[in-house]
Amino acid sequence: MKKAFVQLHIAVFLAGFTVILGKLITMNEGLIVWYRMLLAVLFLGLGMLYRKDFTRIGMYDYLKIAGVGLILALHWVTFYGSIRYANASVAVVCLSASGFFSALIEPIIYNKKIILVELLLGLLALIGVWIIFDFHPQYKIGIIFGVISAIGSAAFPIYNKKLLGKFSPKNLIFYEFSGGLIMLSLFLPFYFMKYKPDYYLPTITDWFWLFILAVFCTLYAFNLQLKALQKISAFTYNLTYNLEPIYGIVLAFIIFHEHNLLNGYFYLGLSLIVLAIVLHMFRVMKIYKR
Repeated sequence: MKKAFVQLHIAVFLAGFTVILGKLITMNEGLIVWYRMLLAVLFLGLGMLYRKDFTRIGMYDYLKIAGVGLILALHWVTFYGSIRYANASVAVVCLSASGFFSALIEPIIYNKKIILVELLLGLLALIGVWIIFDFHPQYKIGIIFGVISAIGSAAFPIYNKKLLGKFSPKNLIFYEFSGGLIMLSLFLPFYFMKYKPDYYLPTITDWFWLFILAVFCTLYAFNLQLKALQKISAFTYNLTYNLEPIYGIVLAFIIFHEHNLLNGYFYLGLSLIVLAIVLHMFRVMKIYKR
């Protein structure tokens, strides 16, 4: 169990760093995700071919996995859209709402009773997001993107946990990314009608940051995530991922000086999110000590 938490926290830190990459890569958010998934599929596919790790699956299974890959792709598109139309700090804070959505979605998927404590802790984090939304109206579109991203962030590990019992982590990641890439390719032309890119081919600088994003913050981080999910619940996964705002905000403050753009209500909302995380951690530790 301790190893799973360590793996998850490393993955969370890498996830926090993606918000910095989302600002450094100046492409349209849809194209960032498209190239991210393309590079991840190429690198992972070549590695699996070399090690002969591929496992063939049927079309029905592939379509199910591709559907989860689409959820992931849309989560990323709206996340980077949140960075683009608000800022890095607001985008990562909005993800904290995933705990609330997880507490609602997971019982439905697994046909379980809703756990009131989990729902209340997730709601506490959601109130933090609402405070930020209410007092930063200039970031309205970015916050809406961020909340949609939080729904995808909540749903993805829940569906992933169901698939982990049947497929190995590497094969699951490859089929999710390849399926998500195909479905995203079909979706993006419609998205570009509303949010048209300034350019389509990455610059040399973009390629460098995209490589970091695809290899370290995607393939390596996802492998750690899936290994952790084999040992912990999806809710614990999502609420632990609420530490992502902490890592992301600290990095954004240091690198982009975003603390100059935010008022005291941002920190009030962030305090509620941190409180929800701390309370949940104490709750989990108490349960495992029994």
